[in-house]
Amino acid sequence: MEYRRCGDSGLILPCISLGGWHNFEHLDKAKELILAAFENGITHIDLANNYGPPPGIAETQVGRILEADLNHHRDELIISTKAGYRMWEGPYGEWGSRKYLLASLDQSLKRLGLDYVDIFYSHRYDPDTPLEETMGALETAVRSGKALYAAISNYPEKAVRKAAKIMREARVPLLAHQCSYNMLNRTIENGVLQQSARRGMGMVVFSPLAQGLLTDRYLEGIPQDSRAAGNSPFLTEERLSKKALNRIRKLNELASERGQTLARLALQWVLRYQEVSTVLIGASRTEQILDNLGILKDPPLDNEFCLRLDSILEA
Repeated sequence: MEYRRCGDSGLILPCISLGGWHNFEHLDKAKELILAAFENGITHIDLANNYGPPPGIAETQVGRILEADLNHHRDELIISTKAGYRMWEGPYGEWGSRKYLLASLDQSLKRLGLDYVDIFYSHRYDPDTPLEETMGALETAVRSGKALYAAISNYPEKAVRKAAKIMREARVPLLAHQCSYNMLNRTIENGVLQQSARRGMGMVVFSPLAQGLLTDRYLEGIPQDSRAAGNSPFLTEERLSKKALNRIRKLNELASERGQTLARLALQWVLRYQEVSTVLIGASRTEQILDNLGILKDPPLDNEFCLRLDSILEA
């Protein structure tokens, strides 16, 4: 495993981490995935309060696995969780108030069976709550010992600058900024990536495979059993247009030239920035984790090859 320093902190993260967004609802499967990941050097498990379905089940399952199988390895693991999206009914069940964030963290710790999480994120920027309040809740989480590090996710560029300043002055600097980033979604290159890095934060990337588009699953069109064939809000008709699928096929051809799967090329491409501390992968099978780890032995991407990639991505 390759480990990377997370921003200006003393923490290092595996370049590939395991995310629990949609794949931990069944205990036996979650256990298989988590143990396979850990045995191969993936020491970071990324969660959120509402990961499921149903919301909260991912944390509950990880808590059971930690107790039964990884109890003696707690200090070898990084467990992160988040709060920001809707978790419970009523006016206090989402966004960025102090009330919601700290109540959610307490609930997450109960589900996980832990005294603390390593990283606690504000999951999204709240335009209606003063940023000082949201950051103050993160500061309290760290000072209380319920989280070792504070972090943010999905924050716009201007809010990144202000949040980092507030936390730096509070002497609880933000560890990381978690954002979506992949070959088909490069919006963070327009300022967020640079602003986060300048302020000492490592980038934690989710959706590096664009919800599965950057795999071999869609090369021949849309499978009937895929999320795209259903009502996924992420895999829209625009993202699955004939033009988009043709681009994906061309990327797959380049990956084949290197003896890679498209998924491995996509992961390598994201990790070409040293500012990216880790990429979060989801998996439904152990084989997917092992294939993704193949990037550790793949040759690096040179400038000429990246130019060929850009010519496809910008066409």
